[in-house]
Amino acid sequence: MVTISGKSVFGGVSIGKLLFYKRSEKVIKRTHVDNVDDEWARFQKAKDTAVSQLKELYEKALDDVGEANAMIFEIHQMMLEDLDYLESIENIIRTQEVNAEYAVAATADNFAKMFAAMDDAYMQGRAADVRDVSERVLDILCGVSKGMKEMDEPCIIAADDLAPSETVQLDKSKVLGFATMFGSSNSHTAILARTMNIPAVIGMGEALLQEYDGKDAIIDGFTGTLYIDPDEETMKAMQEKRARDLEQKALLETLKGKENVTKSGQKINVYANIGNVSDLGAVLKNDAGGIGLFRSEFLYLENSDFPTEEQQFAVYKQVAESMAGKKVIIRTLDIGADKQVDYFGLDKEENPALGYRAIRICLTRPEIFKTQLRALYRAAVFGNLSIMFPMIISVKEVLKIKEIIAEVKEELTSEGIPFKDDVELGIMIETPAAVMVSRELAKEVDFFSVGTNDLTQYTLAIDRQNSKLDEFYDPHHPAVLAMIKMAADNAHAEGAWIGICGELGADLELTEEFLKMGLDELSVSPSMVLPLRKRIRECE
Repeated sequence: MVTISGKSVFGGVSIGKLLFYKRSEKVIKRTHVDNVDDEWARFQKAKDTAVSQLKELYEKALDDVGEANAMIFEIHQMMLEDLDYLESIENIIRTQEVNAEYAVAATADNFAKMFAAMDDAYMQGRAADVRDVSERVLDILCGVSKGMKEMDEPCIIAADDLAPSETVQLDKSKVLGFATMFGSSNSHTAILARTMNIPAVIGMGEALLQEYDGKDAIIDGFTGTLYIDPDEETMKAMQEKRARDLEQKALLETLKGKENVTKSGQKINVYANIGNVSDLGAVLKNDAGGIGLFRSEFLYLENSDFPTEEQQFAVYKQVAESMAGKKVIIRTLDIGADKQVDYFGLDKEENPALGYRAIRICLTRPEIFKTQLRALYRAAVFGNLSIMFPMIISVKEVLKIKEIIAEVKEELTSEGIPFKDDVELGIMIETPAAVMVSRELAKEVDFFSVGTNDLTQYTLAIDRQNSKLDEFYDPHHPAVLAMIKMAADNAHAEGAWIGICGELGADLELTEEFLKMGLDELSVSPSMVLPLRKRIRECE
């Protein structure tokens, strides 16, 4: 038995044969041409054929993986019509008097290197796309058919990595899982795996050998492990693990599409908390009604420098589009306390939980805040996006936020950049101060979301990071519940809605209590959406 470790991008266990993705091989040679006009026309014909193929792939992807993930094929069509790309190919053909195949290959290589060298993560991702569209044109010019051998039985697909045009052509009914040498959590393979709800392990490197093609294999998507020729003991353990997982999923699957409504008819929204774009598949898989908390700070935590407006815009737009009209609440950056980022240059604090963090950074460093707000207002055009501000303690802060938003809108208008004007605004209720002035705050915003983790620590004066205080830390404390009730009453009195996005929202012992308080929404981790729906439907 061979055991290979990688990075899991979707959980579950799959057992079957390993099938390596076989690409059609072609050799690109540089040859002299006598008639450059004919050669340029030959390229244009191949390019038009490629555009037609991409249109067909877009239609197929719409059915398989939804509009947001199918968009890549529209992007590829635009790439083939890009003037810089076309001018480069034409210039090489005419000035060097060479064949179209060589001109396309050279241009693809040059453009891919150019994209890969850029600082912007979004533009770096375009390197793979320009290679993919160029390979399609080369296949047409060389008369080579794109694709892999027929899948006779369900199997685990292995590859170095897969381009979007390759994944969409797979027979989805026969794909048990993905195992790749390279790729990232946001690669097209990973996105497809999450959309299809099948196990996938990426980043196994050179240990994933072609010689394993056709061998029995197991993917453990929970641990990020691939077993080749598993022994009897491993096979038995994995079969049991798969059975338990499928049993649990089957029980909860029956709740998909059902309303979050009690026996007496009271309804409540159940949304999901996520910290990364890679969590979107889990949100859709678990049938969440929307996203109640998107922790935007991951963009800052994963970067070595401040993320640009374009980087942020691309991520927020992807989330908004993927949720297809369902509510997406994005929390502005919550850096500080236990989430430190070196390039922010924050001083070491004696008590960071009570220190320079979240909205306090945004209001004192407006250049950072404005970049995020610009990206958010631009992305709001593409879906049902709301913005939420953390660690609020006063009405004065909310009014200052609104002033900065007005400046951002004015800038975008003067620059002629499209944005949505009437974005829903909300605040986190995380401090006793916010609770005590919640009636006044509710007059300024559209909604509240209670961050119960911080609210509990500030109400009880207990550092939630200090394990020595665990026996004193009581999120069910009557004072904490009274705070939530008070915020709910004040929100409703002023026509605002209120939800919970902290850990307490998933506490099934308190679900009935929250329903009695009249909360409008509970936002929990994706895996808790269906268990929470089950509990709500059991309540009187």
